[in-house]
Amino acid sequence: MTATVTPKAAHRADLKVCRDLIMRGSKSFSLAARLFDRRTRDDAFVLYGWCRTCDDAIDGSVLGFKTGDAPTELPMYETLGRLESLKARTSAAFRGDAPDDQSPDAAVFRAFGEMVRRRNVPQAYALELLEGMAMDVRHQRYNTIEQLSLYCYRVAGTVGLMMSHIMGLRDDQALRHAADLGMAMQLTNIARDVAEDYAAGRIYLPLSWLDQADIPVDRLLEPVYRGSLASVVRRLLTEANRLYLSGDAGLFALRFKAACAVGAARRVYSEIGRRVESRGGLAWQTRTVVPAPRKVAMAAAGVGTAVRQLPRRWLTPWRSAPIHAIWNPFSAAGKH
Repeated sequence: MTATVTPKAAHRADLKVCRDLIMRGSKSFSLAARLFDRRTRDDAFVLYGWCRTCDDAIDGSVLGFKTGDAPTELPMYETLGRLESLKARTSAAFRGDAPDDQSPDAAVFRAFGEMVRRRNVPQAYALELLEGMAMDVRHQRYNTIEQLSLYCYRVAGTVGLMMSHIMGLRDDQALRHAADLGMAMQLTNIARDVAEDYAAGRIYLPLSWLDQADIPVDRLLEPVYRGSLASVVRRLLTEANRLYLSGDAGLFALRFKAACAVGAARRVYSEIGRRVESRGGLAWQTRTVVPAPRKVAMAAAGVGTAVRQLPRRWLTPWRSAPIHAIWNPFSAAGKH
């Protein structure tokens, strides 16, 4: 006799798949997520699981890393096919058309669909993120910081906006700060991963900045240019720090536990950028990491940032309705 699996038990199983993904794929985010209340933490795990699953499908990787004899890069026609499939599966998740197979990917899409409908996450944000992945598929390069910012908004600012719904953000005006924080984290990723990206044929640093520093694109990592490259990356991290400060300014709009978790993630991530900058031209000889004790210290500093925002939170009149805006800084409607 086959035991009947209840919907609640099935959801717990799907959630476990997402939880395992973040525990193995991002120690920084999983550390910060412990500061959320349980429901918010679980939904953040689901969002991470969907992002990770989509990213791995596009790159043909597992948790962001190639395995075994996997090709360095899939043929573009295959990658574009996978991207279209992800768009279709994501749209189906928003409609409530859940896949019924037992694969880990199906579990992630089921959990994601349940979460976005319950939290009223706009589908536009998820599709923008997939369009950002399409920019990677095309190996798009960026002449200016403004062009790079559009990419960062799509692949990371949208994550901040989806998290805003998960965290119960109650002020439309604070959406800009959420997007800015996601973009700051993406710029930090770019600064840390210059060598890895270059090996994969991708350059995210603004080409005009490289030209101003007299760095030939095809000789980017040669030792003779390491000092100049460090200067370009320092300039990128200055932009990231500006956006991190905007993210800090939005903490007041979150419930206190959520503000603590976001503040912790922000501090851990910005510490990566600080270490890249401090290593100068040596930053890309080995991957820059933040040791576990330092992560804990930075998470505590992030909680302190949230605490300092409490007076502003207490003095701010709150809207009773949930957020309703679909915010895009690159459209006229998104410019507050």
